[in-house]
Amino acid sequence: MTNLILFGPPGSGKGTQAVTLAEKYGIIHISTGDLFRYEMSNNTPLGLEAKSYMQKGELVPDEVTIGMLGNKVEANPDANGFIFDGFPRTVAQAQALDRLLSDKGQEVAALIALEVDDDEIVARILNRGKTSGRNDDNDELIIRNRIDVYNRETAPVFDYYAQTGKTKRIDGIGSVDEIFQRLCAEIDAL
Repeated sequence: MTNLILFGPPGSGKGTQAVTLAEKYGIIHISTGDLFRYEMSNNTPLGLEAKSYMQKGELVPDEVTIGMLGNKVEANPDANGFIFDGFPRTVAQAQALDRLLSDKGQEVAALIALEVDDDEIVARILNRGKTSGRNDDNDELIIRNRIDVYNRETAPVFDYYAQTGKTKRIDGIGSVDEIFQRLCAEIDAL
């Protein structure tokens, strides 16, 4: 079983690559955004709990998000593995993910980070903003703030997994196919 974390700042291409990698390797793509939408639209207990926090403008607690991840893992007992996209975002979430997988006799095989410089990220997200319908994709100040939040709060997750030798850095600049080939080379080497 291969469990991977595809890691990188907003606009680094995680979502695009995760879908294709999941298809190639026969693993399940888990996007926390997709999980939240599914759980809330189906009015599951965790979805209703998440919705109650969001309606008050509060962050959804980690235990709710981990519960959703656990549901997805439980629903796929025969999976060849999972590729986590957009999670974990903090070291506490990484530790919770490790506990969740450990309880199932599994672990994270690797965290693969897509490295993209800030100016390229801003350009990509502004371009995405032309069609995404998201206001925050059209404002460079908001985009740069998202990058700062990533660097402060999420980047330490890389160091957490680096302590166990599970991190890889991939050049995230180039065509989608070039980046995909770099990712596959790293995954094939695991």
